[in-house]
Amino acid sequence: MSLNQGNNPENNGEKGDGRKPFRFNIYWLYALIAAVLIGFNLFKGITPSTVETSQTVFEDSMLMKGYVKELKVIRNKGEVRVTLKPEAFNDPAIAKKFSAKAKLNKNVGPHLYFSIADGKSFSERINKIIDEHAAVTGKPSIDYDEEENWISPLISLLLPILVLIGLWVLLMRKMNSGGGAGPGGGGIFNIGKSRAQLFEKGTKVNVTFQDVAGLDEAKVEVMEIVDFLKNPKKYTALGGKIPKGALLVGPPGTGKTLLAKAMAGEAQVPFFSISGSDFVEMFVGVGASRVRDLFKQAREKAPCVIFIDEIDAIGRARGRNAIVSNDERENTLNQLLVEMDGFGGDTGIIILAATNRPDVLDSALLRPGRFDRQISIDRPDVKGREQIFNVHLKPIKISETLDIHKLAEQTPGFAGADIANVCNEAALIAARKGKAAVDMSDFQDAIDRVIGGLEKKNKLISPEEKEIIAYHEAGHAICGWFLEHAYPLLKVTIVPRGTAALGYAQYTPKEQYLYNIEQLNDQICMTLGGRASEDIFFGKISTGASNDLQQITKIAYSMITVYGMNDKLGNISYYDPNQDQTFTKPYSERTAEMIDDEVRKLIEQAYLRTKNLLTDKKEEVEKLAKALLEKEVLFQSDVEALIGKRPFEHKKLLEEDDTASHTTGSNDASNNGPTITPLPA
Repeated sequence: MSLNQGNNPENNGEKGDGRKPFRFNIYWLYALIAAVLIGFNLFKGITPSTVETSQTVFEDSMLMKGYVKELKVIRNKGEVRVTLKPEAFNDPAIAKKFSAKAKLNKNVGPHLYFSIADGKSFSERINKIIDEHAAVTGKPSIDYDEEENWISPLISLLLPILVLIGLWVLLMRKMNSGGGAGPGGGGIFNIGKSRAQLFEKGTKVNVTFQDVAGLDEAKVEVMEIVDFLKNPKKYTALGGKIPKGALLVGPPGTGKTLLAKAMAGEAQVPFFSISGSDFVEMFVGVGASRVRDLFKQAREKAPCVIFIDEIDAIGRARGRNAIVSNDERENTLNQLLVEMDGFGGDTGIIILAATNRPDVLDSALLRPGRFDRQISIDRPDVKGREQIFNVHLKPIKISETLDIHKLAEQTPGFAGADIANVCNEAALIAARKGKAAVDMSDFQDAIDRVIGGLEKKNKLISPEEKEIIAYHEAGHAICGWFLEHAYPLLKVTIVPRGTAALGYAQYTPKEQYLYNIEQLNDQICMTLGGRASEDIFFGKISTGASNDLQQITKIAYSMITVYGMNDKLGNISYYDPNQDQTFTKPYSERTAEMIDDEVRKLIEQAYLRTKNLLTDKKEEVEKLAKALLEKEVLFQSDVEALIGKRPFEHKKLLEEDDTASHTTGSNDASNNGPTITPLPA
């Protein structure tokens, strides 16, 4: 053991025995003065040697024996103070009540005190005793007095004030300590401080680039930004400039925030993280003040990264709608624009932001010099989904027979958050069943739960309704089976799920970006298969096709108004993504009537084609419907056993790279209007 432990600076000022040294505080002095004043007021006229006694002992042992020299009655306190004669201390019964020091000062009173209930009755009793035993008691002097008690009115005056001051101090401390993880806190006096969370260099973040799967291109872009900060001379030596910012754009759940977390874990530079809504407050000027404070902190930590999540909260376009404009939000945006690329530009600060609404952002925010790069983070393809499954399946005990590639094929359109949810649901389902490992059936149930909702085992469905549902879903399945461009059937079920789904047919859409007229027409026919099947077999229709009708209406209007797939209306797009078509339309009323007529004609032709197909395949529909009523769930292999292999299974759509990369015009279906990819029927 070290002998100089008490002088070790690592002990934080503690002594060798572990005790902390006493530190003088001015509040201790205030407390001492208050205690002295209170004690002086309470014990005025009573010395430390004064002994407390009772009225009975006083009368029997002292007054009746003639030992009392003087009595002093304090009326307002109900107290009597007694001064004894010097010879009283010769009495052993009295002398034992006093200390040796008190005996030496026996000529200084008062020596005793006791309390009384009423001064008047006490005086009458004492005078009566003295008169009856005057020969023994003598004539002690009796004095009546009142002592001024200034502490009580002072306390009654100061106590409410002190309570109010204490409550105010407590309230201020609470307000200054709450609301925000940043250095400024969220107090009323720090309301203009930034609430950004700072990850210093060396701070351990549990997410790295290895945890981000299916975003290879985006990871390359973000890793290059990290390299900009670590090796700036590598790029500036050739005359290049480090980008000011990068905007992560993509649908919800695709991994934008996850990628930013990985960047915080890999960058090894100070990383500020804040949400766009943290800038906005009810007080005027707070947002702009927080932006200034954030960049002030960033300049002190440069080189560093600032990440603003959901930037559309403050970055919406200015002046688009004057009726609902928000001056405070626009002031915050103006300050952000100035800080990003104003008159005095910053070096060594890179702004990273994320949004799923790039269409509403202000154009000044998106120009080069502010957000130089827009990194698109789309929903992963089958290869990306397989990588994401591999990441989320690491902590899960899976069966050796689990086919991850097949899982990726069965989850088209799933984002990273959806896949994580499927993996978690599969593990919970397997645990509920008491399994030692999660197998393929658990993942099938999890996918069904994510797509269709919770299975409603206790929902009471009459046999008539169940038969209608079976023929409805069989109509979907047969249309998809015998239409060339329809999606391959994966599963059909009549088990009710969620709040409204009484059954559904699940397909596996192809990974494609371009659709032709034949493909869209087949998709419409497949979606109308349920309604047509009800019409053929029951001679009447039900409300079960409501979701189907919404889908085909959406596809039909997209074909005519967005993609120009109509001979009568021609190659014209009647959809303007930059204009709200709820109130204004970029075409005349006559054109609107023509659009409605052509949409109705397109759907009627598709419905007639669907009815003809199901009439020809009536026997197959009945086989499938009866099997559904018996088993409730049929997979692709079951359908093949009932009606044979799909006739168009051997045909594959050719994918050409030059067509996929063609950028002239508006060929993609992702951002130029309503999406046309049908959901499971």
